[in-house]
Amino acid sequence: MLKILQKPIILFLITNVMVFGLLYFYRQPADAYILMAGGVVILMALMAYFCLTRFNWGDEYLFIIASMLVTLGVAMLCRLNYNVGVKQIIWYALGIIMFICTCIFFRYFNFWKNLQWVYFWTSVALLILTQLVGTTVSGAKNWIIVGGFSFQPSEAVKILYALFLASHFSKQNHKKYFDIPEKWVVMLAVYVYCAFFVLQHEWGSMVLFFLTYLVTLFVHGSSWKILALNLMVVGGVGWVAATQVSHIKVRVANWLDPFADAANRGYQTTQSLFAIASGNFFGSGIGLGKPQFIPEVHSDFIFSAICEEMGILGGCAVILLFFILIYRGFKIALAARGTEKWTATIITATFGLQTFIIIGGVINLIPLTGITLPFISYGGSSLVTAFISLGILQGISCKA
Repeated sequence: MLKILQKPIILFLITNVMVFGLLYFYRQPADAYILMAGGVVILMALMAYFCLTRFNWGDEYLFIIASMLVTLGVAMLCRLNYNVGVKQIIWYALGIIMFICTCIFFRYFNFWKNLQWVYFWTSVALLILTQLVGTTVSGAKNWIIVGGFSFQPSEAVKILYALFLASHFSKQNHKKYFDIPEKWVVMLAVYVYCAFFVLQHEWGSMVLFFLTYLVTLFVHGSSWKILALNLMVVGGVGWVAATQVSHIKVRVANWLDPFADAANRGYQTTQSLFAIASGNFFGSGIGLGKPQFIPEVHSDFIFSAICEEMGILGGCAVILLFFILIYRGFKIALAARGTEKWTATIITATFGLQTFIIIGGVINLIPLTGITLPFISYGGSSLVTAFISLGILQGISCKA
């Protein structure tokens, strides 16, 4: 009995019962559909966890940590808009299916390690397609809409980018292309990714991709010259953007003093800070706050809503869950070898950097960028691709 209680799934069940139970009792009028939503989340997680443990598919903590983050996101979305919460549950179901399929694929197949430039050119094709037929949403041309169904190709590109970098950094002997060492060709390829995101006004993804590359260079132990060159480039581009690009200038100004124009340009940031401050340590209670006053609260600013209703301690719990997820990811990377080691390292670094960028933005630690909080923010593309990335880590952990 004691061994069963020590299983990570028990903590997940307790969290779900508490979160959805409190939301049911505090929501006025009480809505039994909230309990149904919580029950569906629990059932799907139990089925996936049973498969992981029954067939010994590697690390049993990764999926539980991600599912706890999904639980907090779904509960908050159901509190804000029940229909949006139901859609997120559907995406969670699809994410679990993709997670298991990806885990099986990366456990039993190895040919994916030799497709470095396939990943790059597939990414370029997706980015060109977005540039040609994409739809602009919130100032960024990063959505493709087909028959009422919308998705973000940049989320899929994020996975291809990780595999592309891993294929390069895992090589013992690098090739030359037209007498140019491969490391410079790969650096140029990274700039191509970033250039597309600049064209699409997707500055958040550009920052994420470039930081991931810099972190990978550092971990790989690359020469200080290539690191210094890239730091000079990012410094120069950042300075030009902050002084010459209008909406970046606005974001930097809001970061420096969001209260200077709190009713207009600084409205998002100030409302986020007010929500976090009003939550105090223990929060106003699930369903008792007013997070609906925060623009884009269901996606970019969902962390602020969690802090308002679950308190700063609830926000710290979210950050600690991400810390544990990143710790498990790096632990898998340390035990792996070759391309799998670098794939696990880059995917884990991406999770960590993305979390830092979005949470840092909503608490005004750094300028705000429009990317999602992994596993928590609303969005089918981001949730499904996050579970695909998690499935890659899970498959690698089977061999580690």
